[in-house]
Amino acid sequence: MKTELPFLTNEFKAIGGRIKARAEDFCVEEVPLYEASGEGTHVYFQIEKRELTTMDAAAAIARALGRARMDIGVAGQKDANAVARQWMSVEHIKPEVVAALDIPKLKVLKVTLHKNKLKTGHLKANKFKVKLRETAVNPVEAAKIAGQCLEILQVRGVPNYFGKQRFGSRADSQLLGEFIAKGRIDEFTDQFLGRPSDNELPVIAEARRLYDGAGYEEAIKLWPWSFADQRRALKALIESGGNKRKAYNVVDKGLKKLLISAFQSEIFNQVLAARMPDIDRILTGDMAYKHENGAMFAVMDANAEQERCGRFEISPTGPLVGVAMRRLEAQAGEIENPIIERAGLSERDLEQIDNFARGGRRPLRFRPANCNVETGRDDLGQYVQFEFELDSGCYATTLLREVCKTEL
Repeated sequence: MKTELPFLTNEFKAIGGRIKARAEDFCVEEVPLYEASGEGTHVYFQIEKRELTTMDAAAAIARALGRARMDIGVAGQKDANAVARQWMSVEHIKPEVVAALDIPKLKVLKVTLHKNKLKTGHLKANKFKVKLRETAVNPVEAAKIAGQCLEILQVRGVPNYFGKQRFGSRADSQLLGEFIAKGRIDEFTDQFLGRPSDNELPVIAEARRLYDGAGYEEAIKLWPWSFADQRRALKALIESGGNKRKAYNVVDKGLKKLLISAFQSEIFNQVLAARMPDIDRILTGDMAYKHENGAMFAVMDANAEQERCGRFEISPTGPLVGVAMRRLEAQAGEIENPIIERAGLSERDLEQIDNFARGGRRPLRFRPANCNVETGRDDLGQYVQFEFELDSGCYATTLLREVCKTEL
């Protein structure tokens, strides 16, 4: 990720720190969009998982129940390196069977019924409890600075950047997404399978070097089994005599969607960085986001809407490029449109993006709620503990980055 992401609260000293020293240091609990009715054919169940991704947990549950992975409904994705409580659903099964599940690193906490399957987005918010260790200043001073910073962020908002995890361990997901959008298939395949970097496992770096030298059969032997898409793409290359389009075609569509999303996210971050530090200022020509219901409207007179922005009823938005994205005009467009133009997207490219994501707009800021900061000590030493609640789709790491003034 090459975009420099400025901080909003630069007046505060950097407190640094480390999160996720162990899974228990990062706890998250979903707040459902609605309460289960207690009636229906769908079993809703709350799980607590640790050191498992949401997809791995859902797959393990499906296997234990003798069902297909797609039968398990989830509202949101949670990291593996955390303790996460989230809701899932499965239809036409006895609640007591779900309640009795015995799966390593996972336990079922609650079971109820509802009339529909739980789907992505059926999520109101997430509650977090995070321990920050190894701060650059004394933990007591760090907690004081953090508290003061959070007071400002609850008034002005947190810059709604997409975090580093959006761009992958090689920080090239956005580049791969751009290649997909622009139909640059050979470049996609070369980046996906080759071009080793210094920050990856030696065995993977060697597999990439072998690919760069057209040693496809040797490269496929080195890729770990967990990298199924890379192995599948190499197999297609070998069977087709080096046809890179055939290799591209076998890459999972869900992964391609994530890569397109990373490309959209990079452009959004560029626009947000250009609007800093005025994320709490509405401009004429903006598309404003209503926090009450998620609706948007075009701002014809910024002065008439600024008071509502100050009350955090509305916020300016940034682009998620695609056919459904509304272009800005006037003063707001003068900032945003040149950044989008630099991406060099044609109408054909936007149609290609539409195969994976419609595009749209996203608020430039979010508001943390129920914030609390305190210090403590456990077997690993002193820590600063944060508690806060964020709307669905907002990153805890983005908030913590702003408070700590460092990449965590």
